[in-house]
Amino acid sequence: MKPTIGRIVHYTNLGDRDGKYPPEVQAALITRVLGTAGWNVALHVFYPTGQFDMNNVNQAPDGVVAGSEEARGMWQWPGREP
Repeated sequence: MKPTIGRIVHYTNLGDRDGKYPPEVQAALITRVLGTAGWNVALHVFYPTGQFDMNNVNQAPDGVVAGSEEARGMWQWPGREP
Protein backbone atom coordinates (compact mmCIF):
# COMPACT_ATOMS: atom_id res chain seq x y z
CA MET A 1 0.00 0.00 0.00
CA LYS A 2 1.06 3.54 -0.62
CA PRO A 3 1.21 5.78 2.47
CA THR A 4 -0.95 8.87 2.16
CA ILE A 5 -1.87 11.72 4.49
CA GLY A 6 -4.70 10.83 6.85
CA ARG A 7 -4.13 7.06 6.93
CA ILE A 8 -4.10 5.30 10.30
CA VAL A 9 -1.03 3.16 11.00
CA HIS A 10 0.57 1.39 13.95
CA TYR A 11 3.66 2.90 15.54
CA THR A 12 5.84 0.84 17.88
CA ASN A 13 7.11 3.21 20.54
CA LEU A 14 10.68 3.04 21.81
CA GLY A 15 9.97 1.84 25.33
CA ASP A 16 13.23 1.63 27.24
CA ARG A 17 16.22 -0.65 26.84
CA ASP A 18 16.12 -2.12 30.36
CA GLY A 19 12.70 -3.69 29.79
CA LYS A 20 10.79 -1.82 32.48
CA TYR A 21 8.70 -0.23 29.73
CA PRO A 22 8.73 -2.57 26.70
CA PRO A 23 7.89 -1.32 23.19
CA GLU A 24 4.13 -1.06 22.64
CA VAL A 25 1.97 -0.47 19.60
CA GLN A 26 0.28 2.93 19.41
CA ALA A 27 -2.26 4.29 16.91
CA ALA A 28 -0.83 6.99 14.66
CA LEU A 29 -1.99 9.21 11.81
CA ILE A 30 0.19 9.96 8.78
CA THR A 31 0.52 13.75 8.57
CA ARG A 32 3.13 13.97 5.80
CA VAL A 33 4.79 11.63 3.30
CA LEU A 34 8.50 12.33 2.91
CA GLY A 35 10.19 11.60 -0.40
CA THR A 36 8.84 9.68 -3.35
CA ALA A 37 9.44 6.13 -2.09
CA GLY A 38 6.82 6.51 0.65
CA TRP A 39 8.83 4.66 3.28
CA ASN A 40 9.37 7.65 5.57
CA VAL A 41 6.47 9.62 6.97
CA ALA A 42 5.64 12.18 9.65
CA LEU A 43 3.24 10.84 12.29
CA HIS A 44 0.88 12.14 14.92
CA VAL A 45 1.01 9.41 17.57
CA PHE A 46 -1.83 8.84 20.05
CA TYR A 47 -0.71 7.70 23.51
CA PRO A 48 -3.08 6.97 26.43
CA THR A 49 -1.57 9.95 28.26
CA GLY A 50 -1.34 12.41 25.35
CA GLN A 51 -0.28 12.96 21.76
CA PHE A 52 3.09 13.40 20.10
CA ASP A 53 4.32 14.43 16.64
CA MET A 54 7.23 12.60 15.03
CA ASN A 55 9.07 13.46 11.83
CA ASN A 56 10.88 11.09 9.44
CA VAL A 57 9.68 7.72 10.76
CA ASN A 58 10.73 4.63 8.79
CA GLN A 59 8.35 1.85 7.82
CA ALA A 60 9.20 -1.49 9.44
CA PRO A 61 10.46 -4.16 7.03
CA ASP A 62 8.14 -6.98 5.96
CA GLY A 63 8.00 -9.78 8.50
CA VAL A 64 8.77 -7.59 11.53
CA VAL A 65 6.10 -8.01 14.20
CA ALA A 66 4.49 -4.82 15.54
CA GLY A 67 5.43 -4.24 19.18
CA SER A 68 8.64 -6.28 18.90
CA GLU A 69 12.14 -5.07 19.68
CA GLU A 70 12.89 -5.02 15.92
CA ALA A 71 9.93 -2.69 15.27
CA ARG A 72 10.97 -0.04 17.83
CA GLY A 73 10.53 3.48 16.44
CA MET A 74 8.92 2.32 13.17
CA TRP A 75 5.45 2.32 11.68
CA GLN A 76 3.44 -0.48 10.03
CA TRP A 77 0.09 -1.00 8.39
CA PRO A 78 -2.46 -2.46 10.80
CA GLY A 79 -3.07 -6.19 10.36
CA ARG A 80 -6.33 -7.34 8.85
CA GLU A 81 -8.76 -9.33 10.95
CA PRO A 82 -10.01 -12.57 9.37
